[in-house]
Amino acid sequence: MKVACIQMDVLHCRKQKNFEKALYMALEAVRQGAEFIVFPEVFSTGFCYEHFEHAAETLPSPILENLACFSEANDCIILGSLIEKVLSEEVSCSRQPADSEKFTPSGSGNSTSYYNLGFCFESGTLAGSYRKTHPFKAENRYFSTGDSIEPITLKKRNLKIGFQICYELRFPEIARKLALAGSDLLVTAAAFPNPRSEHWKILAKARAIENQIPHIACNRTGSAPDCTYFGNSMIINAWGEVKADAGSKECVIVYDLDLPEKDEIRKAIPVFDDRRPELY
Repeated sequence: MKVACIQMDVLHCRKQKNFEKALYMALEAVRQGAEFIVFPEVFSTGFCYEHFEHAAETLPSPILENLACFSEANDCIILGSLIEKVLSEEVSCSRQPADSEKFTPSGSGNSTSYYNLGFCFESGTLAGSYRKTHPFKAENRYFSTGDSIEPITLKKRNLKIGFQICYELRFPEIARKLALAGSDLLVTAAAFPNPRSEHWKILAKARAIENQIPHIACNRTGSAPDCTYFGNSMIINAWGEVKADAGSKECVIVYDLDLPEKDEIRKAIPVFDDRRPELY
């Protein structure tokens, strides 16, 4: 299956510009034959904390509806994340930030929650979503946390996708849980900043190697008000080999992944058969 990473400079708080750029780059990926396309974390706005209410999407979201149309028109899979706004009566039992930490929109009291929402469309249908379970540092002031880590099932293509977001790359438990639940490949949508490029490269490869699973690690590039980003989006096979690396510039990378390869690798090195979970 041909998969693609959209490595883009996310313009701070400029939702329409970012969305137009993302669609343009996704179309280029389709032209190159990609049927599985991954955007970076919060690709439409960046971490637009100063205009958080404007940056957030209330479902049904025009951006997600447009992505669904693109996915249907091009018979492709699209994954990424954006900021989701949820009224209190819609919120599940996810852990909430402490009152002293939580961002409170002007005039709204505590009636609104925000999530870093991962989404996955398959040929126009919402295959699944994932609310980031491990916010990083300042994110804890603004985002509530998701309460579920499960693969997303693609019905048309009979695949399971393990989806995680940025900082969660540092938690091997997440990728392992997704792999044990039957994921066929792992996807990380990220905004991983400088100076941690070596961490990103090593961790992204490690998650593939230890779980014997392909890994599409899509990072942003460019700059935000408080940091810069190095890019290095990668498409990694189940052996841990980097088959495509985007470098530091805005670009689209595409690679034809051999998904059944993971089964042969697991036969050659039977890590999952040899686990002893009763000891750990």
